[in-house]
Amino acid sequence: MTFTTPDWVKDAVFYQIFPDRFAPGRASGILKPDNLEPWDAPPTRRGFKGGDLVGLAERFDYLLDLGVTAIYLNPIFQSTANHRYHTHDYHQVDPILGGNPALRALLDLAHAHGMRVVLDGVFNHASRGFFQFNHLLENGPDSPYLDWFHVERWPLHPYDSEPPNYRCWWSDRELPEFNTDTPAVREFLWGVAQRWIEFGIDGWRLDVPEEIDDEAFWREFRRRVKGANPEAYLVGEIWHEAQRWLQGDQFDAVMNYPFNRACLAFMGGARLDTSCRPGGFRLQPVGASAFAGQIDRALEWDPWEIPLAQLNLLCSHDSPRFPSLVV
Repeated sequence: MTFTTPDWVKDAVFYQIFPDRFAPGRASGILKPDNLEPWDAPPTRRGFKGGDLVGLAERFDYLLDLGVTAIYLNPIFQSTANHRYHTHDYHQVDPILGGNPALRALLDLAHAHGMRVVLDGVFNHASRGFFQFNHLLENGPDSPYLDWFHVERWPLHPYDSEPPNYRCWWSDRELPEFNTDTPAVREFLWGVAQRWIEFGIDGWRLDVPEEIDDEAFWREFRRRVKGANPEAYLVGEIWHEAQRWLQGDQFDAVMNYPFNRACLAFMGGARLDTSCRPGGFRLQPVGASAFAGQIDRALEWDPWEIPLAQLNLLCSHDSPRFPSLVV
């Protein structure tokens, strides 16, 4: 088995950014809603701070000074959630973030400095406001988009206290799951992936890709993306050993949570907070020998091209911050 992973990833220093909380743009002409949370107030589940891609670009020198060579952006497409995993429109950057022109300016700035930008791709589920799902809510079983989702019975219960009667991610009624067996859905998602690569992004971090348990889907996804840019990076959010997806025909790498857990176990030592289970995994302190063994085993799982391209992280938006678990 011979394949390669993108060369630029192999020595990349990634900086993850949650756009709503990084920095608000100061440039004149940015239109923002009035009802934003005070920047220094504690965050809330529904509140928006108003960070945007313009603010990121204005602080680009800060990233350069840190030695950052690649940015991983949490979702940026139009959404009613501050984290934007509830995608409303896959073809529009959220206007609160500055819209498509702000992404264009950021990409041009990053590429002028040799920096890459990877977007978070949420392709397993959309939102209640996504056009085709909203069409279903308005027209019921007469909607031509009926087969885009998994409806169990009518009428749907997207907002009331009744249990959701359509398939949604982890029973969260705000996140209806796509029916990726439907050809039109597959084409839509592949088209979104290809469109933004052609726009200039440098890769996709794929949110919960295991939920689309379909190797043919991901093989075609890779073909479309790599056809647009052979050096585009495809990294999956998978929390465990992932050989199935790392055969050279699907992903280039995964988020290296086994590395994360090994570092927590060793560096935390007696101070490790074992009550927390990031990703559902139990944490226990280990010594140097056991730590080395865990790292060695992880390196043996895949051909050498894969470890060179893994997204090695100490924490993420899906886990407690590293210092909070080891101090």
